[in-house]
Amino acid sequence: MLLLLLLRTLITSLRSRRDVTLENLLLRHQLQVTLRNNLPLRLSKRDRILWVWARRLWPGGWRGHLLMVQPETVLRWHHKGWRLYWSWRSRTRLGRPRRSREVRDLIHRMSCDNRLWGTERIRGELLNLGMVVRNRSIHRYRWRKPTPTGSQSWRTFLSNELKGIWAADLLVVHTINYRILYVFFFITHDRRELIHLNVTTNPTAAWIWRQLLEATPWGRQPAHLIHDREAVYGRDFDRHAAQLGITGVRTPPRAPKANSIAERLVETIRRECLDHVIVVNESHLPGVLAEFTHYNNHDRPHRTLSLQSPVPHPNPGHGPVVSAPVLGGMHHAYARAA
Repeated sequence: MLLLLLLRTLITSLRSRRDVTLENLLLRHQLQVTLRNNLPLRLSKRDRILWVWARRLWPGGWRGHLLMVQPETVLRWHHKGWRLYWSWRSRTRLGRPRRSREVRDLIHRMSCDNRLWGTERIRGELLNLGMVVRNRSIHRYRWRKPTPTGSQSWRTFLSNELKGIWAADLLVVHTINYRILYVFFFITHDRRELIHLNVTTNPTAAWIWRQLLEATPWGRQPAHLIHDREAVYGRDFDRHAAQLGITGVRTPPRAPKANSIAERLVETIRRECLDHVIVVNESHLPGVLAEFTHYNNHDRPHRTLSLQSPVPHPNPGHGPVVSAPVLGGMHHAYARAA
């Protein structure tokens, strides 16, 4: 033991004063970090910078005195600092360099002086002047016709037109004894309100026409009615509807998306109601659909309506929240008590 101590003293005396000072600094730093933190050790940015500096200042001896972390960790810190340094040195705006002020002003001048010129024509004139500019750059800097103030947007235009459009469709339902029932309904495009719904085992053109008359009492009728090409409508359905002031619009063949509002309602009725109910007979189904219709129109939120129901609710008030079961508890309607 004494011989080992003498050997270490001899080695220390042969080392330079600089190496001894760095060794004491690194060992004292690790002792200070150990006393400062509880396990696990957490090194600050200053601690990491110190070890990166020690690696560069003492490349031959820093590894032998590192006890807190692995040497590869210090190397990783150094590489990260190197990347940050060069990112700071080479900081510039991303993307292609902007065109000179002269080229931008010339493009704007050409487009203002020659309103009938397109992008390709301006590009040709620039090539004649010895300027190579891409079409995308010309489109960016050319003159644009100002948007007229006070004009309505396409969204506003389409929203106003939806108020006079209804959709109609048939839904097939199977009973417990495998009989087929047909559900015919009307739905509005603007508020997604389910206007009318009825059930039959044998839909005919006369029955379909009677449903239209029942759905449009007291002058409440659409300007346009979208329906598919089912034979149950008959050949004269659109002609008779025109006498009521309703324009019938038949969807193209094999184009269910042309009547997407009605098709979406069919999917909703199946997913949220009929897939969880066993229909007994023709007398059972209308009651189930009537309860779901009231829930759909007054309580069910619709994403198209910004999570509102088709029939807007009055002021909810400040009473306690109460719930009412719908379809035996399949859904629940929540409201504030009066």
